[in-house]
Amino acid sequence: MSEAFRPVDWIYSANIYEVNLRQYTPGGTIDAFIREMPRLKDMGIDILWFMPITPISQEKRLGSLGSYYACSDYTAINPEFGTLEDFIQLVKEAHGLGLKVVLDIVANHTGWDHRWTREHPDYYRRNHDGQFFDPHGWADVIDLNYDNPALRQAMIDVMKFWVNQCDVDGFRCDMAMLVPLDFWRQARKELDAVKKLFWLAECEEINYHEVFDATYTWKFLHKMEAIWRKESGLNGLDEILEYYGAMYPADGFRAYFTTNHDENSHSGSEYQRLGDSAKLFAVLCATWNGLPLIYSGQEMPNFKRLKFFDKDPIEWTGYYELHGFYKTLLSLRHRNPALRAGDPTVSTHRLHTESDDRCFAFARRAGDDQVVVFLNNSPDTLYITVKELLLQGTFEEVFTGALLDTGHAAVLNLPAWGYKVFEKKKAVL
Repeated sequence: MSEAFRPVDWIYSANIYEVNLRQYTPGGTIDAFIREMPRLKDMGIDILWFMPITPISQEKRLGSLGSYYACSDYTAINPEFGTLEDFIQLVKEAHGLGLKVVLDIVANHTGWDHRWTREHPDYYRRNHDGQFFDPHGWADVIDLNYDNPALRQAMIDVMKFWVNQCDVDGFRCDMAMLVPLDFWRQARKELDAVKKLFWLAECEEINYHEVFDATYTWKFLHKMEAIWRKESGLNGLDEILEYYGAMYPADGFRAYFTTNHDENSHSGSEYQRLGDSAKLFAVLCATWNGLPLIYSGQEMPNFKRLKFFDKDPIEWTGYYELHGFYKTLLSLRHRNPALRAGDPTVSTHRLHTESDDRCFAFARRAGDDQVVVFLNNSPDTLYITVKELLLQGTFEEVFTGALLDTGHAAVLNLPAWGYKVFEKKKAVL
């Protein structure tokens, strides 16, 4: 990241939760979601990222309700969800719980009947026939023109609106790489003067870290999926993670996930795409050098592929089977400095075992704090001999409380598709 921009201090051990408001409850309202926030706080969530809450265009709408990402007014609330006052109240209550609120900003395009098409048609790009258009094959949206300084300032004013009116804590910027980097630089400079925010870019372009705190990790996601399909071995993960380590700034944040709204609706739930490896890869996403991103319903878990353009509520059972699973991992991130993201003082080392083709193991260290992770990506029970000189002392498994004393010839029993996460126990003085 450029020296001109520094991340907010609350981000290093933070955990992100993506809120699909439409599908979250039968009513799909802001008010209904407010009642879910204490549960998410207890689970270890720090940041609530809301998919766009703005009204959706009617013209060329897809499905019965349209895409969140085809906006008709950047400074209004979709009446499907409630009112601006409802959202202001949500942010206040989130802050009261110690949660941060991040809004999705769709800066590249709007819906076909956005009010700017009438009020400021010069804000849009035109094709050879002089018509509004989108070059990516997205039928329900049209592209904005960042060659126009007035459009740039208008978009910055949109973001200022949400900060000033609602006190939001950051932005997740949709398809950030389709918008010029120099615009984002201008936007962050102006917004920084209003409030220090968290900036998450939906892109994997390395140079966007000049402005953004965090970017996505699609290469990693696709490699996990390829491993499940047996199109790659575990060594493929090493290649991707070594690439990330070598090419991305050491103080940059990466968002790791096994699913999100796009992946779930367009490609299937994580269980359709990752099968039996879904949970162990969720452990990896929560313990590697990055920010874990959890999607609505994963704590149940949700096996359903949610419709994108229509009402299709998550089928909550009232039993949050993976609440404890995520709480264990996310609480570990809160308390152990070895899991801080974007911190160059934290070291991450791959551990090699006699089963490297099936066991992905690594250790992370910050001073005397240490976390060690073993993941069995196979249908077989593995017996792993712990012999790394890197590991010294006694470690406690965070899910079971079992102890591992590395002063002896320790052998780990890893069940099929199993995982063990150890935290170094500190001497009691």
